[in-house]
Amino acid sequence: MDLLWNVVQKNYDAKENRKYETLFTLANGYKGLRGAFEFSKLGDRGNLIAGVFDKNTAQVTEIVNCQDPLALNIYAEDELIDLDRCEVLSFSRNLNMKDGILRASFEVKTTKGRIVGITTERFLSRSNVHRWAAKYTIKPINFNGKVFVENIIDGTMTNSTFNPVNVTKHFKIIEAFDLKPGIALKSETIDKEIEIVEGSCIKGLGEKGNLLKERKYNQFGEKVRELYQVFAEEGKEYTIHKLGATFSSRDSKDYLNALLKEELDNFLYYGYEKEKEDHIKKWDEIWQEIDIKIEGDNEAQIGLRFNLFHLAASAYEGDDKVSIAAKALHGEGYKGHVFWDTETFMLPFFIYTRPKVARALLMYRYNNLKGARINAAQNGFKGAQFPWESADEGIEVTPKWGEDYYGNPVRIWTGDEEYHINSDITFGIWEYYRATGDKNFLINYGIEIFLDTSKFWHSRVEYNKQKDRYEISRVIGPDEFHEHVDNNVYTNYLAKWSINKSLELVKWVKNEDEAIFTKLCTKLGLNNTDFEAWEDIQNKIYIPRSEDGKLIEQFQGYFNLKQYPITEHDENGMPIWPESVSLDKLGETQLIKQADIIMLMLLLSEEFDEDTRRENYRYYEKRTMHKSSLSPSIYSIMGLSIGDTQNAYKYFIKAIKTDLDDNQGNAECGLHAANTGGAWQSAVFGFGGLTVDKNQKLNLNPWLPKEWEKLSFNINWRGSKVTVSVKEEKIELISTGNVELKVYGKDYSLVQNTNIVISK
Repeated sequence: MDLLWNVVQKNYDAKENRKYETLFTLANGYKGLRGAFEFSKLGDRGNLIAGVFDKNTAQVTEIVNCQDPLALNIYAEDELIDLDRCEVLSFSRNLNMKDGILRASFEVKTTKGRIVGITTERFLSRSNVHRWAAKYTIKPINFNGKVFVENIIDGTMTNSTFNPVNVTKHFKIIEAFDLKPGIALKSETIDKEIEIVEGSCIKGLGEKGNLLKERKYNQFGEKVRELYQVFAEEGKEYTIHKLGATFSSRDSKDYLNALLKEELDNFLYYGYEKEKEDHIKKWDEIWQEIDIKIEGDNEAQIGLRFNLFHLAASAYEGDDKVSIAAKALHGEGYKGHVFWDTETFMLPFFIYTRPKVARALLMYRYNNLKGARINAAQNGFKGAQFPWESADEGIEVTPKWGEDYYGNPVRIWTGDEEYHINSDITFGIWEYYRATGDKNFLINYGIEIFLDTSKFWHSRVEYNKQKDRYEISRVIGPDEFHEHVDNNVYTNYLAKWSINKSLELVKWVKNEDEAIFTKLCTKLGLNNTDFEAWEDIQNKIYIPRSEDGKLIEQFQGYFNLKQYPITEHDENGMPIWPESVSLDKLGETQLIKQADIIMLMLLLSEEFDEDTRRENYRYYEKRTMHKSSLSPSIYSIMGLSIGDTQNAYKYFIKAIKTDLDDNQGNAECGLHAANTGGAWQSAVFGFGGLTVDKNQKLNLNPWLPKEWEKLSFNINWRGSKVTVSVKEEKIELISTGNVELKVYGKDYSLVQNTNIVISK
């Protein structure tokens, strides 16, 4: 086993089941199966299908935890093999990230003294997203007798199972049916009537052919099962394959049952091993695009690959009506909603490694423009207001109530005031375009979003006649400790940037295709009067600064708040609350939740000189509590850009170990998906020093920490794959196409398939 490709669980502890369910989730962009262990009943099982949302009795629309197809029981005679009832003699489980396969091996002793050894493996196919499969090898160690194998699809699943106040069920069972062989369970969501059908079948072959005898089929309420007998001999191994398939009415409106049966029949014919081979081949192709190699630092290598694996598993190019949730397809946290996390943190990874996936993620926003326009109109604004939390329609679905740090009910204002999501999306569109040159997307989809969000900003800004400036009052920036603030700089500055870019694109598209320009103006009700007003807004929008102009005030009045020095850190290096701080009055302090000004300076690095970035980094770094997983990676990248190399490595390790070390304390709720994107950015934008300057030219300014001997990564730049290898003494570059770029400020020309070496 190559340790650099594996995440290993060495001991079984039921208290950690939910955490490992997240860490060992298998996903393929179409669905995610949490890494629940079949041989324990303790945990938070999850079958999450991208785009399947419902509300029913929940506070807001949320992703549906669908019927569980993984359930499987093995009995040694009359005793259930259950890790929580049996004596565990040995145990190990590992996620092979290179192949996308979850494996386990254990031996248990039952209460009657029977010893059974079982090895398992499971994969969720990347080759055919509707298929998944598992393999079980059973070995009776000290007995002869019957072994029963019970294949189950469980329709009793609920959302928020561990939250008695909010627990809800989003589907009803329509029918169970016998596939002969195999079983299926069909459900329908309560509000939106989306149909989901899960099917599975098992087969076992031994020396004498079929192993499975005396089949029984039953439906027990919301569960369907088939039971087989295996006559087992001491010391011999018996292998069972379980093959599964999934479809929903999002895939097809008609004949779902027939579609499922055909898929399972084909799967049975094709076989477990062939599908597994195709799956591994597809993962190999993905790794050829996304892998980052770190030599000399095994901890960093494993941790970074963990983040890359789960991020790549969370999306695919086959569905442009879904995006990546804050917890990806790994858990119900944040109700499966899509935030700014996708465009700001995750999208760059796909832009520079898998641009077809990036395009699909951006099309999700375009396909939800109708909802964004409804949001704006309901709030009294014009244009498009993208929701802070989005589900399947682009309508705002942020819960109105939550809990504070003391567990008290608290009003959630982010859905009302965190407007910067509009500019986060337009920035993502521009980053995609400048990296890919996808003119078709920009002209037919991207520009419409730019213009409609500029219409929103035009209606949202407030003109201060006395000071002749435009302001945006009562907002929340990325730092969510401070609510109802005026002139948050992240919000104002990105609104200014987005409006300015809209005006540039107006001139560009008018020159490129005047017919499309005229069509857009007609569709959106725009003319030169609007463009002139936008020009005035972007020139006069207020950006609070210190008197010397170097230190940017996070929002108007921030400098007047109370200061509380951060002096202590926990075992994971995360800041501990200053003793005298009242957690229900954080808005009265200068303590901030996560990168805010620093995030802005990272996105728009060409807008701020190095002295300004350095002064602001030093000021805000001392005040940041990193109570969001989004924060450490940003401080790592910014630290590198201004020379704080020691802290940059520290923050990088925090980022890549967020879920592995559970340093936010909530890994059980699902993946910190934005952080996985931040980990990639920290490696490539930070240590790789990748930026794009005002002339839209690639720049590389790499730096290696002392722990690393070599850093290698790939980026996609306008159709060319550029491979970068950095050592202490030299940088090697090769590209599949001709590329102009700068390394340490000096111009270089990469000629197709020609290696160049640059000495430091």
